[in-house]
Amino acid sequence: MNKSLKPIPVPNDWDRRGLPGWTYHSQALFDLECNEVLLTHWQVAGHVSDMPAPGDWLTFDFLDERALIIRGRDGEVRAFHNLCRHRGARLADGEAGHCKSAMVCPFHGWVYNLDGTLRGAARPETFGDMDRSKFGLKPLDMEIWHGFIFLRFREGPQPSVAELLKPFDADFEAYRASELLPSDALGHWTVDPLPINWKSMRDVDNEGYHVAMAHPALQDLYGRSYKDMIFPGGISQSIAEYGDQPGRLWSVRNYVKFSKGRDWLPDHLRSSWTYYGIFPNSVIAFTPEGAQYYQDIPHSLNQTEMSGRLYRRPHETREERAARYLAYRIDRETSVEDQQLSIWSNESMKSSAFDDFHLSDLEFGVRTHHDRLRALIPVMNLDEKPSEDALITVNEELRSAGAKTS
Repeated sequence: MNKSLKPIPVPNDWDRRGLPGWTYHSQALFDLECNEVLLTHWQVAGHVSDMPAPGDWLTFDFLDERALIIRGRDGEVRAFHNLCRHRGARLADGEAGHCKSAMVCPFHGWVYNLDGTLRGAARPETFGDMDRSKFGLKPLDMEIWHGFIFLRFREGPQPSVAELLKPFDADFEAYRASELLPSDALGHWTVDPLPINWKSMRDVDNEGYHVAMAHPALQDLYGRSYKDMIFPGGISQSIAEYGDQPGRLWSVRNYVKFSKGRDWLPDHLRSSWTYYGIFPNSVIAFTPEGAQYYQDIPHSLNQTEMSGRLYRRPHETREERAARYLAYRIDRETSVEDQQLSIWSNESMKSSAFDDFHLSDLEFGVRTHHDRLRALIPVMNLDEKPSEDALITVNEELRSAGAKTS
């Protein structure tokens, strides 16, 4: 981590309320969040090691958008909208694959080169005087940072990924993130959509106050040292060191036993689990044995999928492989626990007895996440919900009033 960047201190006196409950169950607000937050901010879509050879491709579906990421014959990785320019068919179907020299649309057979240019349309004589150069795949805004592939579907308020995550540049360099390889046995994972609003999962993941009570394995592993740090720009770091005790639980005890000998890592990362949060909905996490990213992908107002990919280190030993599996086992148990907490929290906001959150200093990350949402969508500052029909108008009025007074 950049030593010159200081975490945002928790104020002595701060508003401990969270977002009002109505913001988790309004369709009009969810539509605003999709258009003004989720689609305009960076999303992690994979790692360059997921597509090592020319012709390898990944897809990434998000809300109503779909992306195709492909490595060209020149070795470059590019991202496009996964839509044929003829009728909009899905050019690549599935999570990942390989094509030899071109992508062929399964609908009518239009052929695209690996750089996205249109090689040719089937029955070209039926299209009149068509300029092929105007019908290449539409590119997406993409950045590769320490091997991780970031996309956004619309221009937004975030700076470049390199600038946004610069405070963590030294850590990712130390972790040799660009050298990661796909986890051979575990790989891409998803959790069936949960009956929650996407913010409910973020609320659970944005604080460690619940670790001691809700996560026995994490508490056994590192709960004594866990801390959250919030930084400007909508990024955060959670870090905890393990190994000060052998562990009571089987998975923890054996993980501590096998996870040793990372002399190439700096002291603060050698025996740590670290989580790097990226507003609004993504996390990249490292253990000494490997890494993963995960994100909350809304399917609708109250349906949210958790999804991510796991990575390993090249040339891992048997002990490292065992530790990586045990880390996955601990993390899987933790995820199941968080899913249930998210469901309970989300459903509580429909109750007439729900007043508001009253946040601990250890939950300051929840508040800062909410504040960033409020800044982008001013109507979220209102305690009382506007009518669904008027919500967009009220939001624009509040935005205009804020612009005039700022």
